Amino acid sequence: MIINAELLLQYQRCQRRPFLDTHGDYSQREAPHELLVKVQQDKITHQQSIIHNLSYIQPDFPSGDWQEGVRATLELMYQGVEYIYKGVLLATYEEEYTLLSRPDLLVKQPGKSCFGDWLYIPVDIQLGKRPKQEYQVVAAFHGEILAAVQESPLAEAGLILRNRDTTYLVDLNKWTPQMLDILAEYIEVLESPEAPEIFISRQKCHLCHWYHHCYAIAQSQQHLSLLPGVTPIRYAQLQAASTTSLETLAHTHPSILENLTGFDPDIAYKLIVQAQSTLTQTPLTLPYASSAISLTTTSPIELYFDIEAQPDLNLNYLLGVLVVDKQKQTENFYSLLAENQTEEALIWQQFLDLVNQYPQAPIYHFCNYEVETIKKLGKFYKTPYSYIEPILSRLVDVYEQLTQNVALPIESYALKAIAKWIGFAWRDPEASGAKCIYWYDQWLETGNHHFLEQIRIYNEDDCRATLKVKDWLVNFLTSL
Repeated sequence: MIINAELLLQYQRCQRRPFLDTHGDYSQREAPHELLVKVQQDKITHQQSIIHNLSYIQPDFPSGDWQEGVRATLELMYQGVEYIYKGVLLATYEEEYTLLSRPDLLVKQPGKSCFGDWLYIPVDIQLGKRPKQEYQVVAAFHGEILAAVQESPLAEAGLILRNRDTTYLVDLNKWTPQMLDILAEYIEVLESPEAPEIFISRQKCHLCHWYHHCYAIAQSQQHLSLLPGVTPIRYAQLQAASTTSLETLAHTHPSILENLTGFDPDIAYKLIVQAQSTLTQTPLTLPYASSAISLTTTSPIELYFDIEAQPDLNLNYLLGVLVVDKQKQTENFYSLLAENQTEEALIWQQFLDLVNQYPQAPIYHFCNYEVETIKKLGKFYKTPYSYIEPILSRLVDVYEQLTQNVALPIESYALKAIAKWIGFAWRDPEASGAKCIYWYDQWLETGNHHFLEQIRIYNEDDCRATLKVKDWLVNFLTSL
């Protein structure tokens, strides 16, 4: 069986995925998510930008013929080629496993090896901005195989990251032992007759091609990972305390949990009330709930604000504002849209002009991104703080108000999950923030205004969803 760096990378993110990739029913896999395709394309673009100015040679061999790939790579290494792109290295592990290494670059360095008075170090080109553990473990994987092939120990491997001017050096003496431990664990999982237990991670799972397969199983089990607030660390603690079902957790006394790792009295209370809400399918007030005064303050005009951004371009390209006039009973949506990077300054000024037309109106938003972005744009465009401070003082985070006061029978406190629970529907049910990133890239590539219209509709629906959630919360709290 062949084990490559990609499998080891995925294992660190999810123990279940590589097992399913190896043993699972491929008919249950989904097509790659659009955003994942974009990420893969971005990684290729990043790699090409790095190697563009290098005098590299890529081994020539038939696709999938790894033995021939090794032969072609070794030939270049014996020649002393400065940069080898996508070389192929193989090593045997515990007799029955073949380790396949394909570092993005093999870079020639002074030293001694079986090739002569030089040796090679592996260098990976990653799209991330920081040297994550998973990257360094993969670098150690390449380094271990390369050291065996060239019969020379290695102290370092390289990572070329996005937005970094220099190659990050990975300490192989530190990371190789950890890599070998992870490799041994991975093999143990592969040899097991059963897939590892499911854990649905909202951050990591949604782009996986096994997501719906795993999610359906988790739902059928009422798995605790579907409960908001249950992190991997807390789940392990709950397991150790024999609290493994929704019903058990709902009837647990907070004192049993509050001193466990990852818990405190507040988290323990909240998690138990969350379990009770989910079990009874009823919204419940949280312990020590505030009165949410900032939500119940009456104002004839309210503003609802939502931003769409393209992180790769460091661009906030859509500032959406819904103006709700309660006296006139009107709702007007303003879509302040930058069609390219140069127009961000324009829409920022348009936003300032718009919100300053209503100097007493509260500005409702969902989560903290809008707050931080106003600060960031104000600083970047040198807007006087005397202009920014009054706007910041009017911002009201509906997410914060809701999560501090109530528990809902939902799996996530994302805007879409909450709004859907209260009956709000987006016009495009498949739209998402991730899709907007993809759509904006498509707009820049094709010039097709259809993509901008899709983003505008989604952004308006986000503003209207924030309005509906805010109104529901006010009604719920005032009815108690």
